[in-house]
Parts: sequence; structure tokens; C-alpha cells
Amino acid sequence: MMRTLDLDALRCFVLGIELGSFALAAERLNRSPSAASAQLKKLEQQCHTALVTKSGRHLQPTEAGEMVLSYARRLLQLNDEALQRLQGNTLEGKVIFGMQEDFSEALLPQVLGSFSRAHPQLQLQSVVGRHKELLEGIHSGDIDFSLGWEGPKAAPYSERLAELPLHWFGPANPHLSNTIQATQPLPLVMLDGACAIRQQATEALDAAGIPWKINFIGRSLSSLWKAVEAGLGVTVRSAFGQPDCVTKLTGLPALGSLTVCLDRSQNQLDEVQQQLYNALKQQLQQHLAQ
Repeated sequence: MMRTLDLDALRCFVLGIELGSFALAAERLNRSPSAASAQLKKLEQQCHTALVTKSGRHLQPTEAGEMVLSYARRLLQLNDEALQRLQGNTLEGKVIFGMQEDFSEALLPQVLGSFSRAHPQLQLQSVVGRHKELLEGIHSGDIDFSLGWEGPKAAPYSERLAELPLHWFGPANPHLSNTIQATQPLPLVMLDGACAIRQQATEALDAAGIPWKINFIGRSLSSLWKAVEAGLGVTVRSAFGQPDCVTKLTGLPALGSLTVCLDRSQNQLDEVQQQLYNALKQQLQQHLAQ
């Protein structure tokens, strides 16, 4: 007979991994630490294997835990979505949300798709664009809020969510990647226009005395990844949404980081905007915890 996984235990497990502590998860869920530990133990008994291991002060999922974590998020998402529909807690109205391309592949299907299904009366419009375009939309009121990198010009209201380190990326093919890194001057693949990431990359190379040239200029992130995969050069991005066709490189100058922000056009959000805003924050935190 097939056993049924306990959704409350799964919720506690997911939250504990995301927060790095089951004591914090217990506090968030208004339970005692002993109750949270008991739920984890129950879940491990149901799965017949250990799901977490200690890594310093924090908890990390085991290989089996990673698998359970993936399924748990999907099960909880479906559970919450079904309850919202059945209880009639659907939202109405219109929200225009913008995001930079770095985040669209991960967040569009998981957050916006789920949110739209749970609230079929809601008109949810998504805009994917560059930072400058999204900021103009925020200032004009054409976009309610957007997710992207912090830039030199700020939105009327902005919340910093995380610092993401930047990395050098080359093609996943090791022979091709080694050939490119040995090329002088170092060929770069970059986005067109003013770009904080391009500035960090070229300044780091200049400081290290490494000659470089821009070999490819793309207008979209997808074109950037394709150019790197084809061996046209190396690029710099965060690891968020990294495709399988590229790999992180070592041996090139260290880079800094960029701040991820949620920008909005007004200080107070209405109920619809606030719920979507919270859902995006939660999903982003889940991705960063992985």
C-alpha cells in the first residue's frame, strides 16, 4: 500500500531548508522546536532515509532531501492553489509586473503561472525588459512593480532582496572553454548599451593586466548564452538561471556582486499587488536557497 506524505511535515521541511534552521521554521509556523523536529523525523521515516545534514551552523539537504524538496514545493504549490480556488479567495483587478530577463525563466512559470491559475479573474500582465526600460515604466506608472538589478538610478520605492555574486562563464565544452581562455586578447560576450556587469568585467580585467576585446554584442540574455555556447567568448552574469550550455570559469579575475531589488511605483500596494509581491519574494528566496 502506497503511503501518503504529510503536507504539514513537507511544509516544515521546505521552510527549514530555506531558512537554514528548523528552529526558525518552527517559529514561522507557530510551533515549538520539538514539534518541528518531530515532523522532520516523521518525514524521514516515511521516506526511509535521512533528508538533511549539518553544514556548519546550517542545514543542507542530502541527495534524497534534494529530491524530496523539489517534490514538496510542487505538492505544496498545488495544495495552496487548490484551496484558494475552492475557498473562493480569488483576486480581481490588473497588475503589470516587469522583470529582467535573468529572472524570467525561473519565475515566470513557477510564480506568475501559479498565481494566474489561482486567481483566474486577475489580469496579470508581464513585461520582460532591460533595467532602463523597466525603470521608465515604474516612473511613468505603466508598470506596478518590477524585479531586477539595482542600477545607478533608483525607483521611487525599492526593496533590496539579495546580493548575488558575479561569475565568469564559458562554454560547457571543456576543450572549447580552455581554448577561449588562452586566447589573447580575451574575447568577451556582452549585452549592448550601458551595463554595470560589463563595467565590472572590463575593470577587473584591466586591473589584472589582461587584454580584452568585445567579440559579440547581444540584445538579449538568451543571445548572450548562445554566443558563449558557440565559443565566441566568455561573459559575466550571476548564476541565477544559468543554462546547462555554459559553465563557471576559474582563473579569471575575481568579480563583485549585484543587488537584486523589487522596485515599485508607489509606497502602498493594493491587496492584489501585495499578494503577488509577497509570492515573488518567497519564490526568489527559495531559488537563492537552492
